[in-house]
Amino acid sequence: MKCETDTATIDYEEHGEGRAIVFLHGWTMNRRLEIADYEPIFSARVGWRRIYLDLPGMGLSVAKRIGNQDDMLAALLAFIERVLPGERFVLAGTSLGSYLARGIAVRLRQRIDGLLLRVPAVIPDTARRTLPAFEPLVRDEALVASLDEQERAALGNVLVQAPGYLDALRRKSHALVQPAIEACAPFVPQMRADPKRYAFSFDLAAAEKSFTKPTLIVAGRQDTIVGYRDAWAILESYPRATFAVLDRADHVWPVESPALLAALVDDWLGRIEKAEQSI
Repeated sequence: MKCETDTATIDYEEHGEGRAIVFLHGWTMNRRLEIADYEPIFSARVGWRRIYLDLPGMGLSVAKRIGNQDDMLAALLAFIERVLPGERFVLAGTSLGSYLARGIAVRLRQRIDGLLLRVPAVIPDTARRTLPAFEPLVRDEALVASLDEQERAALGNVLVQAPGYLDALRRKSHALVQPAIEACAPFVPQMRADPKRYAFSFDLAAAEKSFTKPTLIVAGRQDTIVGYRDAWAILESYPRATFAVLDRADHVWPVESPALLAALVDDWLGRIEKAEQSI
């Protein structure tokens, strides 16, 4: 399906019926990654209308006039008004999608019943992030050396250098990550390289206080892309948040622990449903 806004044509799809939950993927990615991670969870949980979209300039969505992150936020707000006019909904974001989700929560606070921030990019400017140094948890230099140069570049740092983990990472990269990156419009990496365009013009950390609906924040202990410490800094803005920092988890989590994602999400959804029952 397509949704026309003044600044973008946003391509999206829906699964199921019930309470609406909107998923925002990471920068240079597309909705297929969110579908792959979350749909197995909802196969055992009814009553949720899942809305997966491609951000403008990514996947099948087209950007007409997107120059900075404020423009991106405005396009998403317009999308929500067209697809969910006046409705309450739940919001889930991954990586930079979490940053955008926090911005939406600021603008539509009274309509959002829950928020999920997965491996959240809290600080857009990479130079200002607090990042752990990369150190493999399982080291097999011969296995990594067996990869050709192109695949080593595509896979990046391999946290667990073991055949099973490498095969799972390779499948995700080949089927989902690399095709998504290649489909991006030229402005997408250009915006990413400019901290002023990649961040909102307003102080998000100040504006988001205090979001009182059930929240889940999940960070990877070995995430060298966005880190985990910066997410702790926003915790007090979310008094109903479960905060989890996971070992054996980097920015592509979950590669080998989808059951853990399912358990955390199941608890979060249950908290949202219970909050509704208490009203």
